[in-house]
Amino acid sequence: MSAANEDQDRRASLFALGDRIVKKAISLGADVAEAVISEGSHLSAKVRLGQPELVEEAGSRSIGVRVMIQDGDQGYRVAVSYSSDTSEAGIQRLAEDAVELARLSEPDAFAGPPDPAFLSKESEHAELDLFDPKIDAIDGAAALRHATNGEAAALAADPRVTNSEGATFSRASGGKAIVTSGGFHGYSRGTYASLTVSPVVDDEGGKKRSGYHWTAKRHYAGLLPDEVVGKEAARRTLAKLGARKVETQECAIVFDPDAARSLLGLLAGSISGGAIWRKSSYLIDRLGTEVASSLITIVDDPLLPQGPGSRAFDGEGLLSRRNVIVENGKLLSYLLDTYSGKKLGLPSTASASRGGSGGVGPSTSNFVLQPGTTSAEEILASTPRGLYVTDMMGFGFNGVTGDFSRGASGFWIEDGKKTFPVSEVTISSNLDAMLKGIDRVGSDLDLRSSIASPTIRIAAMTLAGSG
Repeated sequence: MSAANEDQDRRASLFALGDRIVKKAISLGADVAEAVISEGSHLSAKVRLGQPELVEEAGSRSIGVRVMIQDGDQGYRVAVSYSSDTSEAGIQRLAEDAVELARLSEPDAFAGPPDPAFLSKESEHAELDLFDPKIDAIDGAAALRHATNGEAAALAADPRVTNSEGATFSRASGGKAIVTSGGFHGYSRGTYASLTVSPVVDDEGGKKRSGYHWTAKRHYAGLLPDEVVGKEAARRTLAKLGARKVETQECAIVFDPDAARSLLGLLAGSISGGAIWRKSSYLIDRLGTEVASSLITIVDDPLLPQGPGSRAFDGEGLLSRRNVIVENGKLLSYLLDTYSGKKLGLPSTASASRGGSGGVGPSTSNFVLQPGTTSAEEILASTPRGLYVTDMMGFGFNGVTGDFSRGASGFWIEDGKKTFPVSEVTISSNLDAMLKGIDRVGSDLDLRSSIASPTIRIAAMTLAGSG
């Protein structure tokens, strides 16, 4: 059987299962029923100092259901239930449990399915090239080879690299179908693979310095060669030798793409419709106002081919669309599903995500700070004095106030050059002030993860170190 025919059979099988679940829930008294069926496989292989430490492979298939029972003008009673039993008896129990839980729940005036007129059709779903059979076919031996090659390259890069926290190669492959009583049928499948190498070097005073580098893509051809990942991991680790504190001061902070991505993740949580209606975000009532520097445009785009967070339709069946969240510093939109949109009096932005349990909530897809035209090297060269941040530790962020404080390490910048490594310092400010204080945006965007940013520079933050 060809790969295309096999995929069509899998799709038809998942749809048939979803239809059975939905019909069963409706027959037991649900007014609305929605099923999600997920199946997939995961493989992870780790080596340390050339020896295999772990080869783990697992397959899974699960079904989740969300049901709603209308309670007059009080709204809907809603419940979700989850199972891995796809037998007829298992489906019966799943539907019975979900309906019984819904009857016991309180009605919610804002609950309800999306308007059927907004549901997408299969013919409208974009082909986003998210599945690569070469990744799907990787076995344990191949995964071990990738991890071994990456670590060996790190150890061979320099005689000072004598230890390692290991190297890990992982791949995942899976498919998902969503079927609703509103008439929606949607199917997607995808792959993803990554390699991470983490060398360790000895520093003065018996200290250990660890670093890492990684590559990740949906398609095998997009991964960096194992040797390149290993050598870069070694270079980054060796660069940390001799790290020290700097004096407490206010200075410019340059965030490399990985560190900047962490900041962008905080913003993603703050513009979620759930955070807004729960009043747990500092961005309440900020639509149309300045929330960042005029250099900043942030887009949530689920339609990027091979994107790590791409999807042709959202978790409720609405057709995916590109949402501009921040444009030239101004907040234009929150990310909303049907429920959070109703709570806020706004339409859904087709940003619903449905978990394996059947629950629904708004989420990002490919949440990307758009790159500028300045290279990372030019940003560094234009910084007279400051800290170049490569790593952050801890979680010091208050979503309600926007206050930010985290441990950081990286390199001290003097006269536009990295002069020595820095560790054991804390950087702090407020996320609102930080985003507004961005005065440089790099061109070095690399979409390895679904939240991504190029290098950015914030004009001034408080750095707490020694003295």
